Amino acid sequence: MKRQRNSQDILPPSVRIIATVFLLIFALIPIIYTVLLSVTPDSEISDGTHLIPSHWAFSNYIEMWTTVNLGQGLFNSLLISLTASVIAVILAVGAGYVISRFKFHGRLPYLYSLIGLQTVPGVMLLLPLFVLFASIQAVLHIKLVGTYQAVIVTYLTFALPFATWLMVSYLGSIPIELEEAALVDGATRLRALWSVIVPLVLPGVVVALVFSFLTGWNDVLFASVLTAPETRTIAVQLQAFSSAQEGGGLPLYGQLMGASVVSALPVVILYMVFQRYLIGGLTAGGVKG
Repeated sequence: MKRQRNSQDILPPSVRIIATVFLLIFALIPIIYTVLLSVTPDSEISDGTHLIPSHWAFSNYIEMWTTVNLGQGLFNSLLISLTASVIAVILAVGAGYVISRFKFHGRLPYLYSLIGLQTVPGVMLLLPLFVLFASIQAVLHIKLVGTYQAVIVTYLTFALPFATWLMVSYLGSIPIELEEAALVDGATRLRALWSVIVPLVLPGVVVALVFSFLTGWNDVLFASVLTAPETRTIAVQLQAFSSAQEGGGLPLYGQLMGASVVSALPVVILYMVFQRYLIGGLTAGGVKG
């Protein structure tokens, strides 16, 4: 009988260790360099002759908060991204449940449209969305462009299709017998969905939530057009920060790198908190059974 080889037996342990170390160094070099630049005086960064700063400029992390309103940008990004991701996941769970449990006309075209929407470049939707918001604004005499609501709805157009497709995959892998048992015990469909199905697809919910959050957090294009100065996200604030100068036109590279480090912290924390769900959640929905 032929013995099945483990995938880890293909490469010797020494080769696996060397490859892992190499990939780790390759991934960490940009991060380490960014952190180093954030505590380097601007004059030394402009010279380009110092890889390691002659003295540590930790004051960059203090001064950057007064140079540009980063605090407001962080608040706006958290508010917009969290709201859009939570709404996207709630709607995606409901849509995924209906699609995976019921047969109806238009079901397959709807599923195909979810895939099709992922192929449309975001820049092609910028003008139509802006015109749509401006037209609604003119007809209903309410302000949309420059508000949180307009940006949240915009991010939903990208986050919702991905989250829905992901939840269809997860919900389709849950045996319908579990739900039927809950219905026999007197639970409503909504109760069965919330109490029985959702706990089983929690890894998928977390994956959809994280990726929907990143859709809003990393966006610059739509936020730069659809936000006002008081609703600018951290990405737009960083874009404005990159052109900020002080005294003789010396670019504030140290403060810019410090602001970049601070803006990346929420995403790092998010990954660390939901790490165990993300590792299993990215592949678990693809297994039917």
